[in-house]
Amino acid sequence: MRPRTTMRRNNKWICLGIMLAVAIGLASCDRKTIYYHYEHAPVEGWEKGDVLSFEVPPVSEGTYREEVGLRIDKSYPFLGLCLVMKQTILPSGYVHLDTLNCNLIDQDGNNKGPGLSYYQYSFHVNTLRLQEGDSLYITVKHNMKREMMPGIADVGIRLDKQ
Repeated sequence: MRPRTTMRRNNKWICLGIMLAVAIGLASCDRKTIYYHYEHAPVEGWEKGDVLSFEVPPVSEGTYREEVGLRIDKSYPFLGLCLVMKQTILPSGYVHLDTLNCNLIDQDGNNKGPGLSYYQYSFHVNTLRLQEGDSLYITVKHNMKREMMPGIADVGIRLDKQ
């Protein structure tokens, strides 16, 4: 039979573990992500005319934070990337255009995003006010002078309810 002090210590560790799990669960729910999706771009070269599209299903009324995510590898040849985003709110048909200048690499050639073989970036695009049942159709293309942009692996859209 175990002494009572050992049982009390075990109970304390169990309670501490449960409290820690609850705290982690609550901390991970600080954002209400309703859409988070990446589209693949050919790493050997994303052509200027190639448009990546995203279809956000109908949402509830509210304010939403829109972000674009990028994954690049070491073959990306420039310090930044210029993206053109077109957001169409349906069913109203309202169209909003954004040009986003993304700084990816510093002057010394170091990637600003975390990663080892691929580097991850996230950039705030817009804050949207949507009505009940609105959906979004979003297109993204690069707007660089060069026709083929090597080293861009994925482009993503994230929409969080605020």
